[in-house]
Amino acid sequence: MSEDGKKLSSLERVEQAARNLHLNILIKRMEQSTRTAEEAAKAAGCDIGQIVKSLVFVDADTHRLTLLLVSGAHNADTAYIAANYGVRLKRADIDRVRDETGFAIGGVGPIGHLVDLPVFMDESLLGYDQVWCAAGRPDSIFACNPTTLAEKIAAKVIRIKASG
Repeated sequence: MSEDGKKLSSLERVEQAARNLHLNILIKRMEQSTRTAEEAAKAAGCDIGQIVKSLVFVDADTHRLTLLLVSGAHNADTAYIAANYGVRLKRADIDRVRDETGFAIGGVGPIGHLVDLPVFMDESLLGYDQVWCAAGRPDSIFACNPTTLAEKIAAKVIRIKASG
């Protein structure tokens, strides 16, 4: 909700969350879809590794939704994550993701969720000065420094996949 009690759009929630976190972002609305990492990289004119995929899972032990911020160049290796970090993840139901984050798949960003989520971030994202994230809609993205983002959202930085 906004300060005047008005329900915020997904995009407005991302903007408000960024302000609350003192995270300086500029949301770009693109003519084309940014739903996939490939589409987002093309729209942003960046390397696919600079795209932050916001993947929502369910922690099999706590049953809480858990957010993985993964480089567009990688896939999350949940078996590797379970073996190395003790977090057993399973796919989340689409309706639950929308209900608890407030975002539809393709627009889930790293900030602006309706509930607090534990967050894990792909360590490879820190190799870039700038990354691009979903901004609440499948046609909107924002850029930020990944180290600053990790700090502001208290993300645990981990290796997302096994080497090789």
